Amino acid sequence: MALNNPAFNNPAFQDQRAVQTYPGGAQAANLGTPAQASTARYAATDAAAQANLEGMYAAPPAGARETDRMTVEDTVWKTAGLFAVLLVTAVAGWMWTMAPVASTGTVSALPWIIGALGGFILSMVVIFTSRKKVRPALIFGYAAFEGLFVGGISAFFELLYPGIVIQATLGTFAVVGVTLALFASGKVRASKRATKIFMVAMVGYLVFSLVNVGLMFFGVTDSAFGLRSDVQIMGIPLGLIIGVLVVIMAAYSLVLDFDMIQQGVRNGAPRQYGWLGGFGIMVTVVWLYIEILRIIAIVRSN
Repeated sequence: MALNNPAFNNPAFQDQRAVQTYPGGAQAANLGTPAQASTARYAATDAAAQANLEGMYAAPPAGARETDRMTVEDTVWKTAGLFAVLLVTAVAGWMWTMAPVASTGTVSALPWIIGALGGFILSMVVIFTSRKKVRPALIFGYAAFEGLFVGGISAFFELLYPGIVIQATLGTFAVVGVTLALFASGKVRASKRATKIFMVAMVGYLVFSLVNVGLMFFGVTDSAFGLRSDVQIMGIPLGLIIGVLVVIMAAYSLVLDFDMIQQGVRNGAPRQYGWLGGFGIMVTVVWLYIEILRIIAIVRSN
């Protein structure tokens, strides 16, 4: 008989109501003894627990919202939101910069001056207060100011060198894409030695930049890029050599950003720290874009 098949010897295949209404009652169905009834109850409990476990496995995995923990996917969405704000204000900065060109023939420097100062102040606030509390509003404010700066300075360079913004944008996408692909494949990783070299190079670059700005401010050099275009090594402008090194530094900075995000996810950091991950990537990408923009301008001016 089919009921003797062990494969169906499970309470999940038994209708308890049918057993209760079976002619002769539970005794007639050979389930009436106390020991048998107890075994049936335990089996039913096990089946319910098994079904509940299977339901948990079948359910979609908990995301950042449910766990309140940082995830790569959530950080990506936060980063995309920040760049969306930057893009909107960049368009505004571009239009603001180019507005007086038709009447005066010159651009307005206010957008990128306001953007640079506002972005710098907010970035310092975010960096020095994030240990206690992450404030997404400040990070969104930074993205807005950076958009003004990027849009304004891009419009200025575009007026001098038509087509340069597209070139710089494509170059930035190429560097970011290659760096991300190499990091995702495991071929590039941050190391203590490389990070030390990066930090020393950063200090050297900052010192050179300050000296260069000082020379331009006091009129020692009247070149648009100062020492970057005045000094040449074997016929190659110093700015081009330094620019290539800085692009490599910015690419390694991206590796550090990706590594920190990955580390935060492994450590189970709170979800709000995804905003800091997006903030770090935005700072690096803007730096990379500006440096590529300057490299192309130096090449085209020479």
